[in-house]
Amino acid sequence: VVTRDDVEESLKAVFQFVKDKEQLLQDLRSQIEETKKIIVEKQRERDYWLEYKNVGSQIHAEKISSLEKDIAEVQYELERTEEYYREALKVVKEENQKLFDRHMKLLSEEALKNAVGYLDKHCRREIEENEWLKEEVKIYRKAHSDLEASVQLLEEENTSLVAKLIDTKLQHLRV
Repeated sequence: VVTRDDVEESLKAVFQFVKDKEQLLQDLRSQIEETKKIIVEKQRERDYWLEYKNVGSQIHAEKISSLEKDIAEVQYELERTEEYYREALKVVKEENQKLFDRHMKLLSEEALKNAVGYLDKHCRREIEENEWLKEEVKIYRKAHSDLEASVQLLEEENTSLVAKLIDTKLQHLRV
């Protein structure tokens, strides 16, 4: 038997899980920013050594090449990390949606059980046969599907905004 407290605790656990994932995402964003700063620093160093190379130093030409390889490796790792976290975010959103759906189902079942539990056998039969209640259930289901669609749209918008942000940062990095 699932009680209201159980459902509330489960919802709190889900919301804490989401909050933890958001904190992880924030930490990853700060790591990406630090990596971008490192890339900018390496590019400045590369520019310095390219200027020196043009003057004619063969000894330092190798170091310039090495630094260019380092920059390329850092950029490659940044792209891999971004892709990994995009996928991780997608998985977390899917898990959250599944948990949300499951909890909504539990809440609706619990509410129905609570309501039916207070009625006698005769009243229960009347409720089951009542067309008005069936219409209310249809309205509830429609509202539920509308809410799910709204949540889906918000998640897609959020994902596109994050993707645009990352793309913009990559463009700034390339510049």
